[in-house]
Amino acid sequence: MGPVRVFLCLLFVFVSLVLEGFVAAFSQATDSDFTFTLPAGRKECFFQTMKKHASLEIEYQVLDGAGLDVDFHISSPSGRLLFNDFRKSDSVHTIEAEEDGDYMFCFDNTFSAVSEKIIFFELILDNMETDEDPDEWKEYVHGTDILDMKLEDIMDTINNVKSRLGKSVQIQTLLRAFEARDRNLQESNFERVNFWSMVNLVVMMVVSATQVYLVRSLFEDKRKIRT
Repeated sequence: MGPVRVFLCLLFVFVSLVLEGFVAAFSQATDSDFTFTLPAGRKECFFQTMKKHASLEIEYQVLDGAGLDVDFHISSPSGRLLFNDFRKSDSVHTIEAEEDGDYMFCFDNTFSAVSEKIIFFELILDNMETDEDPDEWKEYVHGTDILDMKLEDIMDTINNVKSRLGKSVQIQTLLRAFEARDRNLQESNFERVNFWSMVNLVVMMVVSATQVYLVRSLFEDKRKIRT
């Protein structure tokens, strides 16, 4: 029984390595995020290549800048306007591609002549077809009946874990973006509170000095004394 157990362990390790090498072929959804600074009076556009029947989810947030707002729009490869947001701080849009090509999404800060904006956005692509056969890995694996388990079940479990981990990463990224925006807002409010507190302190000191001067002037005897 000893050699059989050793053989089964070695075979299981081999299967695990093969599955690890081909797990990338099962990932149909990809996501990416980006943070950039949009200067005042400027407009920045980005392009994403998509195939027909693929889907794209884009979420953006204004992390810092006066008003925490920006204009946003998405256009198809043919130039048709798909979504148009006017001075929003955050939003989520989902696109179902009806044609192949480069989809354009733009952030517009031309309405602001002074304040720049820090913007975070995340892209999630799904149903992006590839030329690779998702079942190609099966021809590299043999003797699975010895382990009394199905590779399909293993791959389903791996894909399920991978999907959940990807969702966790996405949620953590969004939480970091929300935290950054809230922190910038708090720091801005802190600076405003300090500024107006100093202004009020100066005004109170001026008013107090004026009141003291006026009260003293009421009790001063300005008549000349003759001797």
